[in-house]
Amino acid sequence: MILFSVMGHPPEPTPPPCTARRPAARAGWTRVLLCCVILGLAAAVACSPARADQQQDPGLREVVAKAIAQSQCFADRFDSAVWFKLMEPRLRRKVADPAERLEILDTVYCETHRPGATPLPPGLVLAVIDVESRFDRWAVSGAGAVGLMQLMPFWPERLGMRRYELVHDTPNIRMGCAILRFYLQAEHNNYARALARYNGSVGRHNYSDLVLARWSRWTGADDLGQPVSSARR
Repeated sequence: MILFSVMGHPPEPTPPPCTARRPAARAGWTRVLLCCVILGLAAAVACSPARADQQQDPGLREVVAKAIAQSQCFADRFDSAVWFKLMEPRLRRKVADPAERLEILDTVYCETHRPGATPLPPGLVLAVIDVESRFDRWAVSGAGAVGLMQLMPFWPERLGMRRYELVHDTPNIRMGCAILRFYLQAEHNNYARALARYNGSVGRHNYSDLVLARWSRWTGADDLGQPVSSARR
């Protein structure tokens, strides 16, 4: 989930002041001190980033490297055109630039239908992008994840890429789809658990529930016949 954008940082949070009249006894001072400590801890917890696996799973580097090394995919023109016409009006509300809309939709469709790879529901990928970055390629999380699908910043260095490529739509989506596919295979197509691993929120359901609910807005004929209701915990 996006916490701020690289275009600017939010102000540092200030814990709410603990106001109390001057106590008449030492017990009163103890209560005031305890109040301030609790409020300070609550503010720190509220502002801390979610605990993430940092995309460090064994075997994931090889999967992402292979995805980047692959040449551009070429999806069926008729099928992709039908899907584009269905999704483009929905994406228009999120992405103002027509060229960027075309790039996002073309890349998502190609990567989810890449020959030789396990197919992905394209609507699910759009839902992940929607929740992770709101289709803002400049988005950066508190943990340092970058771009549309929120990739960790160490990936370019590990793969011999330039760091700025993370804010380019095509490589970001290509790598994000490879990571999502890796987790779906590891979790035997259990969408909720795979999404929790993608987000680093294993054991919690807030993120996966949000993505699965958002998936219903992006579901199209090419979502592999997988209704959102089929996602299991």
